[in-house]
Amino acid sequence: MSNLVERLGRLDTCSVSDALDKLGLSGAVTGLAPLTLTTRVAGRVGTVKLGPPMEDLPKRHLGAGAIMAAAAGDVIVVEHRGRLDVSGWGGLLSRAAKRRGIAGVIIDGACRDVDESRELGLPVFARAAVPLTARGRIAEHSFGEPIAIAGIIVRPGDLVLADGSGVVFVEAARAETIIAAAEDIAGREAAMAAAIDRGEPVDQVMAGNYEDMLRRDAHSDGGA
Repeated sequence: MSNLVERLGRLDTCSVSDALDKLGLSGAVTGLAPLTLTTRVAGRVGTVKLGPPMEDLPKRHLGAGAIMAAAAGDVIVVEHRGRLDVSGWGGLLSRAAKRRGIAGVIIDGACRDVDESRELGLPVFARAAVPLTARGRIAEHSFGEPIAIAGIIVRPGDLVLADGSGVVFVEAARAETIIAAAEDIAGREAAMAAAIDRGEPVDQVMAGNYEDMLRRDAHSDGGA
């Protein structure tokens, strides 16, 4: 798995999203952006599920269990149901995550203490920043279990890649296939970029790439 994470980290989200499209898979999420550092983050997923306060929930601070269960290099992903009116992550959690060696945090909703997380050097991706505390407004329902991020099911142990363009999730069972497809796409785009840098007309470069894709698709379909 570590080799797959390393390979994923050499790609960008656009190449992986294109690979998902080619394979007919979902995994790209819209609306999540870097709030602290615009840097590439790749890692194994640890999950947190947030929701409304309920009397029978365990008495623990949201996110704390996932931090303690994480390994260095993991990425914590928080189901916050897209909420923008209350924070689903804060500065003390970022401090603990950074100390644990966690590579980054992704919140499907709002977070707070963005300046503190930036100063700590922790990449945080979310939909917005708000100062409102979670206390009395939301609670942790679980961690280390499957969650839903913008309609995409994300499981502990899946892979995630985040950068300035957004966030993509890679199902662990299909990671090799998806990453290999993304590497092929990235290689072709690198060749196109080199051709443009050499002064070749962009319309010819793009047209040549389109024809190449048609040939590849015909070959992969057995010439049908």
